[in-house]
Amino acid sequence: MPNESRTTARRASLRIAAPATAVLMALTGCTLASGQDAPAETRSAADAIFPDDEISALVEAVPERTVTELPSARLAEGLLPPTNRWFSGLVFGDDSMPVFPLPLSFQLTGSGFELGVPNVTTAPKVIMGGFVGHVGADFGADSQVVTAYDAASVTISQRVGDAELGSTVIAQGSPFVSFTAAASTDVELRTAFTPVDDEAEGVFTAEIDGTTYGLVSAGELSDTGTTLALDTDETASWFALAEGGELADFAGAARHPITGTTLDYSVDGEAATTTIRYETVGDADTLVAAMPHQHRALAGATECAAGTFASVYGEMQMCAGQELSWTSPLLEPAGSLDLTDLTDEQKSRLAEQVEADVASGRPFAEDTYFGGKSLYRSVNLLSVATQVGADDAAIELRTRLVGAIDEWMQPDGCTEREVRCFVYDAEARGLVGLMSSFGSDEFNDHHFHYGYFLYAAGVLAADDPELAERWAPVMNLLAADLATKGDSSYFPELRVFDAYASHSWASGTSPFGDGNNQESSSEAVTAWNGLALWADASGQKELLTQATWMLSAEADSARAYWTDFPLDEAIYEGFDHTVTSLVWGGKRDYATWFSADPSAMLGIVVLPISPVSDYLGVDPERVALNLEDSAPDGYDVMFGDYLLMYSALAGPEAAAKALEAAPGLSEERIDDGNSRAYLLAWLMTHAA
Repeated sequence: MPNESRTTARRASLRIAAPATAVLMALTGCTLASGQDAPAETRSAADAIFPDDEISALVEAVPERTVTELPSARLAEGLLPPTNRWFSGLVFGDDSMPVFPLPLSFQLTGSGFELGVPNVTTAPKVIMGGFVGHVGADFGADSQVVTAYDAASVTISQRVGDAELGSTVIAQGSPFVSFTAAASTDVELRTAFTPVDDEAEGVFTAEIDGTTYGLVSAGELSDTGTTLALDTDETASWFALAEGGELADFAGAARHPITGTTLDYSVDGEAATTTIRYETVGDADTLVAAMPHQHRALAGATECAAGTFASVYGEMQMCAGQELSWTSPLLEPAGSLDLTDLTDEQKSRLAEQVEADVASGRPFAEDTYFGGKSLYRSVNLLSVATQVGADDAAIELRTRLVGAIDEWMQPDGCTEREVRCFVYDAEARGLVGLMSSFGSDEFNDHHFHYGYFLYAAGVLAADDPELAERWAPVMNLLAADLATKGDSSYFPELRVFDAYASHSWASGTSPFGDGNNQESSSEAVTAWNGLALWADASGQKELLTQATWMLSAEADSARAYWTDFPLDEAIYEGFDHTVTSLVWGGKRDYATWFSADPSAMLGIVVLPISPVSDYLGVDPERVALNLEDSAPDGYDVMFGDYLLMYSALAGPEAAAKALEAAPGLSEERIDDGNSRAYLLAWLMTHAA
């Protein structure tokens, strides 16, 4: 199935050297916003990361092969396939799927499009806000293709044969959808619009299910209100009026349609800042909807008093201007637990457990998901072994780890074997493990998989430049698959990461009616932590800045929409749970792809409990509440090890209680990405 489905569980990992702060600290206090001069040790978001001249030789050294062809795509020639995007379902497949440029929902039809404001409803296990086609526009097109996309907008060309009728622009955060005619065109409207008054020339409205929809155009609207005649270069802009919004304000903004968006980001000593700029006709202000995590932490002088929209994420506030800028608490990359303050007795206990875990002889898996987790587990064990004096075990672990990563990092490995190797898919523009898992050959879950590799390599190479140099050719391809920035012929920009939503999307082609989705928010956080550790170990400062921004933003949104959302807000009335374990563009589910067990709902969004996982414990009371919902009867459940570790975030007393319970946790409850030694080390550090 081409989605993020899970049929089995997953796990975790750690690091030998101290957290990757050396380069990060050099960034403290530096502003990277475009147009400003940055010190030599920092870089702005405008700088390319993994440009063609750096990456082409690496790609050529890897075998080229398409493991699984992607579905047919409505995509203009020359554009890289936009997998793992909020709009991927619009592009791929025989039938275009609904997408959610919130506050709107949008879908292509056979000859035009439909749009509408989702009707948000709450049930005990799901918050729904699916596609609504209140407003329809028919251009008589016989094909529609995406001709451009950027940080938050998509441009779609409507065509008859080879002739272009015009183009439509949709954008995340925008209540506007615009169409600009390339030739004289009659647009058939499914719903009749009526003129507002003589003073508001070219402004029309329609009331549908309690929502006011507007249409602004210099074109000629028929007496029936259902046909709009546009001349060449004339524009029609549809919009939904926010609750509490003024029609004049929305109509005024609609006269200056969005033409595209740009992204900027910065990292300083306290926060990571994201800024999305909306380019408009005439360089005029527009109206943009801020999601809950954004309007709670707005940066700059943005005014957000133009009304509100309901969404599955919570109330969205309408802001005036051309930029939406907000901050996320800085989450510094880290690759190891600090065991310095443990007692000699505790260190001795850990040393014995490390030796037992190593003696178990667990093999390294062969696919990219479980193979990556194997490396992650072992490098965490190595970190513990090194710190507690289990020297023989550390030597064995390091030898095995270096050999295993050497095998994975052999550029031409897939010419010799069918496992533990990567190929480059020139059609889909990405790096794929030849032995796929969970649809990784269809570009599902790449960040979940590759983050473990990047983490393990970053930890091992932190104090060994020779390893960093040896592994760089393929490891940088893994990083480029996820985190390319700027123009590239080989990889799309920020393949999985959605800057507006501040989180990633897991499905490659998103063949779903509810948009794209992400389940394991915590593995996404782990991915960007791993990317940052690799960037630090390999001396890539620009990549470290970008990875730290992504790490901080993803952790912030994970708490906002997966684990720590404010239960007293109206949207959660009637929702019977404290986590949403599967988040979509058009709904939020108390569900997983692989299990209906309550422990799975929380487990999948906290694993693998890595050295940066303290972000999950910002609210200790919420930790306890989530556990009451997900593991009310104890930890002999799926993901019991991770839930026990998560419980330690409720405070030292809870951690001490968990440490007492840990010896009784059965071996079958220790996940294949975890080890009992690392579990104990985590609990000891949090009980201190």
